[in-house]
Amino acid sequence: MATPTKAPITCHILDTNQGQPARNVRVRLELTPSTPSFPPTTTTTTSTSTTTTTGSTTTGPEDSSGAGASTSNNDKHPTGLPVIFESSTDDDGRVKAWLPYSSPRSGGEVPVYTLEDVLGDIRGRSRWTLRFDTGGYFAAQARDTFFPEVTVVFEVAEGQHYHVPLLLAPFSYSTYRGS
Repeated sequence: MATPTKAPITCHILDTNQGQPARNVRVRLELTPSTPSFPPTTTTTTSTSTTTTTGSTTTGPEDSSGAGASTSNNDKHPTGLPVIFESSTDDDGRVKAWLPYSSPRSGGEVPVYTLEDVLGDIRGRSRWTLRFDTGGYFAAQARDTFFPEVTVVFEVAEGQHYHVPLLLAPFSYSTYRGS
């Protein structure tokens, strides 16, 4: 039997207060738009748009005048929908695979694309956000928390694997780039 390959972006949650993996935590992974305040650190292109960063001004096809900042279309799938994936941690506290997110307002339609497809269409760096439903995790154990959601924003370079561990306690958390 072939060993399944890991997704290019994975995460792992350890409950440091309990000394064990955090099981059944809902996690969302979102392709995040760059903003004029926080442009990407390098040039980013996709098959549908190009964004070039120069100093603090970002110009692209949406603003060819260079007079103002614009954001790229890298946060949208070619269908025009935001790129969002979801998963839950397994018994070891890990997310190894992602499914496209289907919002309750989508009328039951599930997007058909993979994380590998989306990353394969992006050239250069892209910005991603992991959202951990820590409130739901602690509520299921009748424990209070100060952080109902932990949000981690990070940049991905083309062709790299990213593992984002989260060390979690009810009143603190820490994260880093793992291997």
